[in-house]
Amino acid sequence: MNELLELFSTNIYFRLVASLILGMCIGSFLNVVVYRLPIMLDTMWRRQCQELVGDECKININNNGFNLMKPASHCPNCKAYVPWWSNVPLFGYLFIRGRCVSCHSKVSLRYPIVEIVTGALFILSSYCYNNVLTLAAVFVYVSCLFALMLIDLDTFLLPDEITLPLLWLGLLCNINGLFSGSLANSVCGAVIGYIFLWALYWLFKFITGKEGMGYGDFKLLAAIGAWIGWQNLVSVLLLSSILGIIYAVIMRISGSLESGKPIPFGPFLGGAGIITLLFGAHLFPIF
Repeated sequence: MNELLELFSTNIYFRLVASLILGMCIGSFLNVVVYRLPIMLDTMWRRQCQELVGDECKININNNGFNLMKPASHCPNCKAYVPWWSNVPLFGYLFIRGRCVSCHSKVSLRYPIVEIVTGALFILSSYCYNNVLTLAAVFVYVSCLFALMLIDLDTFLLPDEITLPLLWLGLLCNINGLFSGSLANSVCGAVIGYIFLWALYWLFKFITGKEGMGYGDFKLLAAIGAWIGWQNLVSVLLLSSILGIIYAVIMRISGSLESGKPIPFGPFLGGAGIITLLFGAHLFPIF
């Protein structure tokens, strides 16, 4: 085992290949999280509403027992369980040629794309870090942010079930300043990240009377600040704003975004958080 870990740390080619395989497997799991977690939360909120309001709140809850593990993977069209080999990252999709083996309905191309992107993110992480424990922390950070980006893009939600553990884990990883330089930088990063967007939210609401973002964005930037420290928050905010503007312009030109329609900010915060952790020193040297 020690020899394998030593090989992982010293041999970049072995590390990159191993990270790609691991990343694609994690990407397969992220597909499950991105699809199921919002449904689980919706069921929980509806149940709480029913408990609080009582008979006045008539809600039909049909997702009892639904979680990240159960039921087993199945086709959303015909409900047939998918064979285990079709769940093999990327290759399973190629084997079934993108169609359900039972009803032959199309399987979303998003599944293999998420697996490939996660594998690519793990490769980039392995290129930037070689220590096994440090890299394990980076993998968790990247995976959580990528999952949050996808969930927010789909539902305009940034679940506390991911953002809050990510925040606390960032503080723990920086007890000795692993990524932020010191625990003080990490704590200040979490506090400043939250307060900055919170203040921006209320300023925008005071001026326009509208809500420009959600509280989940505050928590997400706090979590990112806990990992990378307050000194890197400017880079995150600048980069996320640039990414958001580019996305909005492209969507408007293509006709996919109507005037006045909101876009989620979480995907751009998450993407900027990943890029800053991996390449922060080279993004905006002035900061």
